[in-house]
Amino acid sequence: MNPALFAFALGLGSAVTLAGANTFVKAAKDILGGRAVMAFTSAILMLPFVFVAPLPNQQTWLILGLSLPAHWLYQTALVRALSRGDLSLVFPVMRGSAPLLTAIAASLVLGEHLSPFAIAGLTVASLATVVFALPEKNFGGSRKVRNSALLWAMATGACVAIYNVIDAQGVRAGPSQWSFIVWLFVLDWIGINVITYVTRGHRQFVAAARAALWPGIGAGICSLVSFSMALYGFSIAPVAYISAMRE
Repeated sequence: MNPALFAFALGLGSAVTLAGANTFVKAAKDILGGRAVMAFTSAILMLPFVFVAPLPNQQTWLILGLSLPAHWLYQTALVRALSRGDLSLVFPVMRGSAPLLTAIAASLVLGEHLSPFAIAGLTVASLATVVFALPEKNFGGSRKVRNSALLWAMATGACVAIYNVIDAQGVRAGPSQWSFIVWLFVLDWIGINVITYVTRGHRQFVAAARAALWPGIGAGICSLVSFSMALYGFSIAPVAYISAMRE
């Protein structure tokens, strides 16, 4: 298959399953519990591949050491955004801002420069997506809560850009793309589950996990497929290209 067409298919497939993952998380009602179950589900599903994929080299481990905290920051910002606003409000902002921010970060860090035409197209696409979050004329909710949700959504988009650039380096530096992909999923569950356990305590942690079990499992499956496709895409195409397709 043509590499460009394959990258396009990966980005599009990643977009569909990403929407599914976030819908499942929002459906869990308890956003933090849903994210915790989601991350743990993805880790369990990926665990068998530890015995198949090549072990990460030293550079891959170093990049994982940067990537995991970036993902944990993203998860924290995402939970804050989804807890404060409807999916229709925060999703366009956090996912719409991510491609443009990723393009800027990739240009500065990876030296991936887009043509002026591509930059213009990416800017229009991002702004067009963010338009969905504009307030309705008869909006009757709390402006303070809405503004808080939008700020956390912007922070989420910035975190996406940061981990996109780091992860692109990870899939390109290892002995195989799967060396980074497998170990990222296997270790990623730790941060959000520790945060949930510390903030909720043992009893509430167990209760939250049970309440969000089935939506969380659904989100975990979608997340595993979505980000695996995106990460593999990063290894064969510019980061901003895959990010724009995915978001």
